[in-house]
Amino acid sequence: MSHATVVCSDLSFSWPDDTPVFHELSFSLGSGSTGLVAPNGSGKSTLLKLIAGELRPTGGSVTVGGSLGYLPQSLPLTGDLTVGDVLGVAAVIRALDAVESGDVAEEHFTTIGDDWDIEERTRAQLDRLGLGGLALDRTLSTLSGGQVVSLGLAAQLLKRPDVLLLDEPTNNLDQEARHQLYDALSDFDGLLLVVAHDRALLDRMDGIAELGASRLRFYGGNFSSYEEAVRAEQEVAEKNVRNAEQDLKREKRELQQARERADRRASNAARNLKSAGLPRIFAGNMKRGAQESAGRAGQTHANRVGEAQARLDEAGRALRDEQRLVLDLPDTQVPAGRNLFLGEGMQVRHDGRDVFAEGGVDLSVRGPERIALTGPNGSGKTTLMRLVTGELVPDTGEVKRGDGRVAYLSQRLDLLDLDRTVAENFAAFAPERPEAERMNLLARFLFRGARAHLPVGVLSGGERLRATLACVLCAEPAPQLLLLDEPTNNLDLVSAGQLESALNSYRGAFVVVSHDERFLAEIGVNRLLRLEDGTLRDAGAPAV
Repeated sequence: MSHATVVCSDLSFSWPDDTPVFHELSFSLGSGSTGLVAPNGSGKSTLLKLIAGELRPTGGSVTVGGSLGYLPQSLPLTGDLTVGDVLGVAAVIRALDAVESGDVAEEHFTTIGDDWDIEERTRAQLDRLGLGGLALDRTLSTLSGGQVVSLGLAAQLLKRPDVLLLDEPTNNLDQEARHQLYDALSDFDGLLLVVAHDRALLDRMDGIAELGASRLRFYGGNFSSYEEAVRAEQEVAEKNVRNAEQDLKREKRELQQARERADRRASNAARNLKSAGLPRIFAGNMKRGAQESAGRAGQTHANRVGEAQARLDEAGRALRDEQRLVLDLPDTQVPAGRNLFLGEGMQVRHDGRDVFAEGGVDLSVRGPERIALTGPNGSGKTTLMRLVTGELVPDTGEVKRGDGRVAYLSQRLDLLDLDRTVAENFAAFAPERPEAERMNLLARFLFRGARAHLPVGVLSGGERLRATLACVLCAEPAPQLLLLDEPTNNLDLVSAGQLESALNSYRGAFVVVSHDERFLAEIGVNRLLRLEDGTLRDAGAPAV
């Protein structure tokens, strides 16, 4: 598939309200796998839609060499479609069935084309993605979100495209489904361009492309190599800034010294001329000459100051605003071994069936444990979290809770009042803290100045996460048990890093539902629970 290419020339795009996204962006891609990274809102999904032809550029051009497959982040599929419809094979299989039954109408052969082996290829592709048990006439309304995503990828791979675009393909996938997707993509030999926040997937890429407003910057190697390269660049940039700051200070000091010397010379010259008794016109000419000489020297130093400031500005532009969280959360401290939650024989009936196996599940949480709750989609992980919060009461079984506060962060980040500002929400969670202390704490969460007084409803996803973390972690009383349900879904890599920083500063216990193995390793999970087939088992410490 050496002819697989994507070429963008002077690509520009603005939304109908004239909000610009790209301006004269030019790049070319050939065969191989590339991970596309940038903060949320930078236009990654928009760029994929432009390449796929779903959006038209306002300037420049996009050229795709070869056939194209595209898996959007939100699949536009209805529940009435069948598996065969989504895979695009239903009509071909009906034609094959007709031919096998003796119907040799030309239209059947036209429908089949070269796809005589389509049923075998379809079953093999479904097996590869963990969907081997799906009947082709099964409707989408009976499938989980993760199964629909895997099915959408299978549909694209069955087309055997030269160019494949994937937008957050591992969202909603459990760990097993993620690894099946990784394996399926490892055999793709065309041009693969992936938008992802899944670092395990990005670590399987041949290269990383970092998207900016007017350029795409390429880094060879996987995401870990990209992080190392960026870290090295930042060290150089920080050194250059320090050197430029020193140069600027020196030039300003020399300018001031030059001005002081000029003033002293002018003052001395005036006294000497007066005592020498020279004619007034001659004295005036000498004074003007001295002033002009001092002016030229001063201008030289002023130019050097300007040049030093320009070098500092240039060095500063190479620095990345990484927006790191540096937190200290002593109020969340929980004594080792304190019982925070104990549930025995918990059973919940839902839609006429028992969610957990006969006899129910047992769960204990003690401070300051860091627990990861994993398991296939639909196994009841969210139900178990709701039992811990008290939102659900088990139909059978016994529950004991500690005295400490329990905080729950859902995927929707819906704890805050969208119409109130960040500062107002924070005041509601910590009303006894002095206002100055609250503002200092919000600054630690990167809400400084006017940013603290923005309504929560206008914040980006990453900003809303930080605002929610500030309100929850600094609440009165502080939480001793924190529950998080798929917290990294839809977070950009910077925001995911900020969440990791906050959780590493948190001193209480937490239970986190996540399929992101790298994230679980970064936050120091020390106990792994797996919920499957209605049974909760302790899987020990997670693999790092």
